[in-house]
Amino acid sequence: MRDRRLLALPLLLALGACSPQPTTPFEPPSASAPPDPGIDPPAVQLLAEGARAPQRPQAQLTDWSERMSDRLNIPRAALQAYGYAQLAVGTDAAGCGVSWTVLAGIGAVESSHGRHGGSRLDETARPHPRIIGLPLDGSAGVKQIHDTDGGALDGDPVWDRAVGPLQFIPTTWREYQSDADGDGVADPQDLDDAALTAARYLCAVGQDMRDGDRFWTALLDYNQSRSYGQEVLDYADHYGRSSRSLPAEG
Repeated sequence: MRDRRLLALPLLLALGACSPQPTTPFEPPSASAPPDPGIDPPAVQLLAEGARAPQRPQAQLTDWSERMSDRLNIPRAALQAYGYAQLAVGTDAAGCGVSWTVLAGIGAVESSHGRHGGSRLDETARPHPRIIGLPLDGSAGVKQIHDTDGGALDGDPVWDRAVGPLQFIPTTWREYQSDADGDGVADPQDLDDAALTAARYLCAVGQDMRDGDRFWTALLDYNQSRSYGQEVLDYADHYGRSSRSLPAEG
């Protein structure tokens, strides 16, 4: 059967092994599925499928992201990307219920929300420098995937690599890719696009992310590692609960 996973776990471990370690690593408390969905983003004007936008629509969530960014240690642009993806996928998969907290949990584990390896996320939700994983060449602990995109996404014409803040492999990106910010390009390095793509992927597999069993079905299809899934779940639940503990506006 065709492998639809976004990222092979060994690559995640290899990326983590070369990341600078904080003095006191943060470990969110263990949680059970489904995670706390957190404070819902406010309604915004959603971009129609395939439409172009003169301005990044995710910026409509600036005030919402400002309230939570520092407390959650998530860049503002990343929060806007996750929140907008929740709202957008709710229009075409209303029964799915995927929350911004789940997307944030994935973002935390995959790339620290676009900050892996010294990258910084700009105000358009793009990491600088770009995030590109190790070659999936079948070496020790690494899945083998020969090049499928001529190096178009990952710059490697020999082996595929996972790319962007949410670490998509090229084959999965081609199947689910989204242009969430209306700039005319579906780009896995753009967290706006990657967040909506991940949301659609999870909804296609899990169908109802508010059900504990379906949540795990989707997450294990995303990455076939229970420990990976638990880490995502723990971060997601931590973000949701923490967002609810923030002081009320005004």
